[in-house]
Amino acid sequence: MKNILVFILFIFLLTTVKAQDATVKDLKAAASDKIKKDAADTTVKTWKKGGFINVNINQGTLSNWSAGGDKFSFSLNSYLNLYAFYKKNKQSWDNSLDLAYGLVNTTSLGNRKSSDRIEYSSKAGHAISKKVDVAALFNLRSQFAKGFAYNKNSVGADSASLTSKSFAPTYVLISLGLNYKPCNNFSVFISPLTARWIIVSDDFIAPLYGVPAGKNAKKEFGAFLSVNYLAKLGKSFTYKSKLDLFSNYKSQPQNIDIYWTNVLSAKITRYINFNFNLDIIYDNDTKNVERGKGPAPQILQLMGIGFAYNFKN
Repeated sequence: MKNILVFILFIFLLTTVKAQDATVKDLKAAASDKIKKDAADTTVKTWKKGGFINVNINQGTLSNWSAGGDKFSFSLNSYLNLYAFYKKNKQSWDNSLDLAYGLVNTTSLGNRKSSDRIEYSSKAGHAISKKVDVAALFNLRSQFAKGFAYNKNSVGADSASLTSKSFAPTYVLISLGLNYKPCNNFSVFISPLTARWIIVSDDFIAPLYGVPAGKNAKKEFGAFLSVNYLAKLGKSFTYKSKLDLFSNYKSQPQNIDIYWTNVLSAKITRYINFNFNLDIIYDNDTKNVERGKGPAPQILQLMGIGFAYNFKN
């Protein structure tokens, strides 16, 4: 076959120089053409994957500073979000992982945690209408390292008491319900059938989280509501909020547990972001870190400027 093609080409070359030029030009043009996607090809990706990394670092040093302050201070806060969303026909499966860790080091106080969070959520759904899915949800929330409450003792000196350890406590939640999603940036999951476990492997700190003495886990059954919202404010600002509410049927259902996270971020340059984080937690069974006081909201607020990077498929 190759010999026949060469012979035909040879005949053309001998016939006319003009034809030769035209043929060569056509061959070059054909070789340089790019393969174009067929307009009828509307294939949609079934998986959407990506994530976000943010690291904020601050450092300060004082020497003979008359206004006062610590000789040395250093703080680091890091945050990682990974997600994988599946969608095909009526089936959906959303997965997200949030990891956060921060520390502060000063000459007078030494090392202390400023943030510590592990949270994994997985939600599988089957559409029963355009905006409503029947869904099953799994959520795990915990932390990486030991945590301490810092107070003054009877003589006024600083004292630290252990309040948490790695994966102690760990909150595990399994829920069946309905997921309402009227648009891409807002959803509400509601369930009257939710089981939650509070797992604390350390007998000493277990009572701080309502786990009975001598046990390392407490099971609760109740109702659960989760609201997720994402908004873009102008070209640079993004606001993300997640509110989880849980009511335990077995004990004081009127005391609703609250877990609310808020993140406001502003893009300064391609890799530099401003971030403001506000987390609010309320659990009536969790002891107050200040001795002698009753249950109260837990509030964590962080603000900083640092490196940020988004990636997706």
